[in-house]
Amino acid sequence: MNLKQIAGERAVEFVEEGMVVGLGTGSTAYYAIKKLGELVRLGLKISGVCTSEQTRKQALEWEIPLVDLGDVECIDLTIDGADEVDPHGHGIKGGGGALLFEKIVALNSRQNIWVIEKRKLVQQLGAFPLPVEIMSFGHQNLVKRMAGKNWNPALRMNGSDVYMTDGQHYIVDLGLRSITDPVKLDLELKQIPGVLDHGLFLNTVNKVIVAGTDKVEIITFR
Repeated sequence: MNLKQIAGERAVEFVEEGMVVGLGTGSTAYYAIKKLGELVRLGLKISGVCTSEQTRKQALEWEIPLVDLGDVECIDLTIDGADEVDPHGHGIKGGGGALLFEKIVALNSRQNIWVIEKRKLVQQLGAFPLPVEIMSFGHQNLVKRMAGKNWNPALRMNGSDVYMTDGQHYIVDLGLRSITDPVKLDLELKQIPGVLDHGLFLNTVNKVIVAGTDKVEIITFR
């Protein structure tokens, strides 16, 4: 069993009968959804809220009942992956391209659990490029503005085409190398017209399940 599978399946242990569960996007969340599907087929009664079209297709394959976010008062628990997590519980997400929907689902969740491999625990965020979801209108000028701030922006591509999110937006990946003040950067990015949101998830996660080669650790932040 690989580390992603170990972390994803461990998170499912926190799911209880009757819950509305947020279903994350990415290679680690995949294993959590797969395990949930197996339990649903054995009789577990839950409803899922998806963070991407990719996740929706997987959930339907496993016959997990789905509901729209607007049709529920609150999500009980969301299980998702992360690309980096620092000692304060701040994270970078969005490598899979679903950061905006993931952030909306997380905001509407009572509990957020991230599942990661141990190598994604870092002392400082930023080695992983920071995804920023932007409007397509005027994106060339926006990328130039980010370059002027020495953020080393790269418009995400899908082959020869610009990568398009499920919300029909573009993503710029910032090669920052290190982020000394995530809160300051969060505010700075949100003040730029054309930026919809970014992959800095601050004060969001409650538990991080960390799978290492020797053990599984659960870190509680809030």
